[in-house]
Amino acid sequence: MKNTSRLGKMPAWQRNFVLIGMLSCSLTGSAYLLGHEFHIERAILGAHSVLMWHGIAAMIATLALGSVLPFHLKAGLKSKRKLYSGLSQLVFLATLLISGALLYYGPEEIRENVITTHWLVGLAFFAIFLLHGIYAKKLAP
Repeated sequence: MKNTSRLGKMPAWQRNFVLIGMLSCSLTGSAYLLGHEFHIERAILGAHSVLMWHGIAAMIATLALGSVLPFHLKAGLKSKRKLYSGLSQLVFLATLLISGALLYYGPEEIRENVITTHWLVGLAFFAIFLLHGIYAKKLAP
């Protein structure tokens, strides 16, 4: 018998919105990290325009997160499926939002530590986001 439970399953528009928001934010952030911090194709990847697109993508990702919280998170907590990857994503995203705000509005004295925290947590989030989605595909009936 096929499992027809839709508990926590997002409508297609919302799933696409979340995927586009999170992936565009992660990819632009990774591109800027490679250019600015690791000096790989710095003239292109480390350009201010990449950072600008990362900021815009972060705003879209934040809207996507807000669209998921009321239902997807509640359903995930109730079902206890993929609990660790889901909750860790939430903690990482909160850390990224706070560190992103500190990069823009925070004091100069903590900036270098915040930069390091932001990109380490960002890479960890990106990996867990991908695993969370892949694991969801493997479990799908």
